[in-house]
Amino acid sequence: MDTHYLYNLFGGNAWLCLSVTFVASWVIVWLYRDSLEIEAIADKYVFVTGCDSGFGNLLCKKLDRRGFHVLAGCLTEKGADDLKRLAGPHLKTVLLDVTNLDSVQKAMEWTRKEVGDNGLWGIVNNAGRSLPMGPSEWMTVEDFHSTLNVNMTGVIAMTITFLPLIKKARGRVVNVASVLGRVAANGGGYSISKFAVESFSDCLRRDINYFGINVCIIEPGFFKTAVTSLGPLERELHRLWNQLSPEVQASYGDKYLDRYIKVQRLIMNAVCDSDLTKVTSCMEHALTAAHPRARYSAGWDAKLLWIPLSYMPSCVVDLGLKLVLPRPSKSV
Repeated sequence: MDTHYLYNLFGGNAWLCLSVTFVASWVIVWLYRDSLEIEAIADKYVFVTGCDSGFGNLLCKKLDRRGFHVLAGCLTEKGADDLKRLAGPHLKTVLLDVTNLDSVQKAMEWTRKEVGDNGLWGIVNNAGRSLPMGPSEWMTVEDFHSTLNVNMTGVIAMTITFLPLIKKARGRVVNVASVLGRVAANGGGYSISKFAVESFSDCLRRDINYFGINVCIIEPGFFKTAVTSLGPLERELHRLWNQLSPEVQASYGDKYLDRYIKVQRLIMNAVCDSDLTKVTSCMEHALTAAHPRARYSAGWDAKLLWIPLSYMPSCVVDLGLKLVLPRPSKSV
């Protein structure tokens, strides 16, 4: 970079010239460092959870094309069969329920045999669920547990169980959180679980970095997947509403449910991105980069709305959500 040109451009201000030169040089170095990739991909094994559909399914196909040995954990036999038909010879599937410790242990033993002395280069904890989701008062304790068991306990169980194999390969842990793990924008277990994934991943990264293991967090915005499908969401909201006592229903008002559903439709239709590769490209970078990032924000809404909003004072976030969500009829 021509510092003499910059010096003249900024009217002879030496400090400003030096500052711009430093920042520009730092950006160039960071971009170069970020572009460096690992070698010997064909010798590396990656285990992905939640591969029946969505991000996990697409990621497995991309990694298979890159030459990785892909081990795909699917919840259903149909999901496993469909994926195998569309993938290459280096992809194998196993049935996996991340909420069942016996299933997790069996998947680990199967993986140990597959990877042999190579160890496991990466695990992508992608499996998750969003429902039930709605006002917190509408939930039962069981409603919270059904989501936490998958999104939080499942991530922890998979990571801890597979960690010896990852440690052997000095590999990667890639945990899928969410922008709702930065901003708690709705009730139910989803935001709670994603905040937990963020915290668990940060603690894990600091605990095991001495062993050459990288821990990466993926923070997607809103994308069109089964998690954001309006049909199941609306059915769950009706179920939650119908299990409320008449007194609680009266406090919200007869029109509240309809208004709440209309807001959800508006958000999902206006914000949800159909390009899932924005997320899987982040996952792929976390697995293939020589120097992976600690966090990846995927989607324009994540970068421009949710992440900046997470740094705002609570009163600003509260006001913003209050302007979007409907108001109960008997609120003060």
